[in-house]
Amino acid sequence: MPEPSAVPAHPEPTSPWVIDTRDLGRRAGNSRRYTRGAPAPAGGLGFAGVIMVPEGADVALDVLLESVVEGVLVSGTASAPTVGECSRCLDELSGRVEVELRELYAYPESTTEASTDEDEVHRVVDDLVDLEPIVRDAVVLALPQAPLCSPDCPGLCPDCGGKLAELEPGHRHERIDPRWAALRERFGDTEEES
Repeated sequence: MPEPSAVPAHPEPTSPWVIDTRDLGRRAGNSRRYTRGAPAPAGGLGFAGVIMVPEGADVALDVLLESVVEGVLVSGTASAPTVGECSRCLDELSGRVEVELRELYAYPESTTEASTDEDEVHRVVDDLVDLEPIVRDAVVLALPQAPLCSPDCPGLCPDCGGKLAELEPGHRHERIDPRWAALRERFGDTEEES
């Protein structure tokens, strides 16, 4: 007996991430533009502690929905503010990320829906499309994994932790070979004064 197919999660119709496609119709060639803001979901979008769109931040959506034979093609942009820290000097960062979106949402009982696995294509569920998953994927791929405050950020001193950009030129710490450290500790500094 075959396994019953997984039913896609039902989008919440009142969510700002969800668009009702009924006014678009299922006639290929129909299109409609949507411009709206949606709050970043719980946990934000991105890499926590590195760089991300913080939870609740306004994500600006500018998308065109086009009715095609197999479903609804969504294309456009999403942009949002980002916060994080420089991976070298740990200074706080803020900026903005903008991503391009282009995704097909398959109609139920379409050839695309029938011939693809559940996780290969998004689905139109009860005439609704949920933009949050495609925006999340695009933002995560667009954010740097090691953000920098500037491309030439020198980072921190490995000995004292000071910001190298703020320390005097030639900043360094005297390093004693650990094999000689015990002798220096016992006999003190034996350098002759000139």
